[in-house]
Amino acid sequence: MIARFWNRLRSRKRAAKIPGLPIRDLTREALEGVGARPSRLVITLLGTVLGIASLVATIGFAQTAAGQISQQFDALAATRVSIEPGKTKASGNKERATARIPWDAVERTEDLVGVKHAALYAKVPNSPKVETVQVQDPSQVATAPPPVVAASPEIMQAVQGKIQTGRFFDSGHDSRRDRVVVLGKNAAKKLGINRVSGQPAIFVNDRAYTVIGILDKVGTREGLLDSVIVPINTARSELDLGAPDALDIRIDIGAGPVVGKQAPIALNPNAPDGFKVSAPGGANELQKSVEADVNVLFIAIGIVALIGGGIGIANVTLLSVSERRGEIGLRRALGARTRDISRQFMLESVTTGVLGGLIGVAVGLFGLLAVCFTQQWTPMLAPWAAPVGVVVGALVGLAAGTYPAMKAARIEPVDALRD
Repeated sequence: MIARFWNRLRSRKRAAKIPGLPIRDLTREALEGVGARPSRLVITLLGTVLGIASLVATIGFAQTAAGQISQQFDALAATRVSIEPGKTKASGNKERATARIPWDAVERTEDLVGVKHAALYAKVPNSPKVETVQVQDPSQVATAPPPVVAASPEIMQAVQGKIQTGRFFDSGHDSRRDRVVVLGKNAAKKLGINRVSGQPAIFVNDRAYTVIGILDKVGTREGLLDSVIVPINTARSELDLGAPDALDIRIDIGAGPVVGKQAPIALNPNAPDGFKVSAPGGANELQKSVEADVNVLFIAIGIVALIGGGIGIANVTLLSVSERRGEIGLRRALGARTRDISRQFMLESVTTGVLGGLIGVAVGLFGLLAVCFTQQWTPMLAPWAAPVGVVVGALVGLAAGTYPAMKAARIEPVDALRD
């Protein structure tokens, strides 16, 4: 290596046109220096590889997760709008409703763009008494206190409910104000009812109601599973229900912001601000949120790994400077300038960083593809991620090699050759 360096330097001195060694020769020398100790190179690259791999995988995971959310959007939280009367404090620290949900709220909102289903919901006031007579022993009366709630027939679609046995009441039951109920599965268990084929009856405020179904699952409004559910018009006439408590709306994906603004106007054009609206953001907003959260986590991990990789490159380069003091002194004695020495060690560090970046990009891509394959996701990665990974690796090498290069350039030829 020294002989080749001397021959190049001597030829440049004869020409007396180019000060120092050209970058091409310095790059060749740097590559030879980096590859001189393969085992040490592997250890040096490890930190940079891990850091770049983390950064590339971070970008890919964040974009893949955001894309996955757009394909499989949360069918429960992201497709539901809930509207309730707003409340304000009145005298005596009591709350007063600032709006009232009309009884025809379903008809007013079901034709809005993005609305799939709408349903009224209300808790029946004054805690009605609920009793049941066991079929096995008619003389034995058991009481249980499940709450009584009222709902319009569309509640099943609005909350994505599933019937365990029997059926849910329909618009005919509601319009006729029939005394029928559907029991949530937990309420049915309390009341000792597990089937409806014999048309069992329960008593609500001493009036008989026929149990026509048992509710097994719901996507939202889990309190329905603990309740006795009656048609909302039946509750108006039989249980003194004064007004609905809420309007549940099932919407199309991404329609939350629009429906959240239009529905209150449809309910009360004169005072739409009197309602409390819970509506999800659009798909793009959730994508950005998830992508940001994932980025923060993995980029932090990547930065820590890159710092470790940079320290590793700096330590190995410093060790190389100490081991090659004789070579540096001989180069200086033969006419090499300080900037030639510093450039060579700087290029060695940058080369190490670029190699770490290239390998890290490959490792990150492999990790992303492996995870997406096992989860059956569609991998997504910005086209700029790979070049950025290599550039970051080069910058880490540049930063890590600055001090060792300066130290090598300050070595005096006489002292180095004496050592």
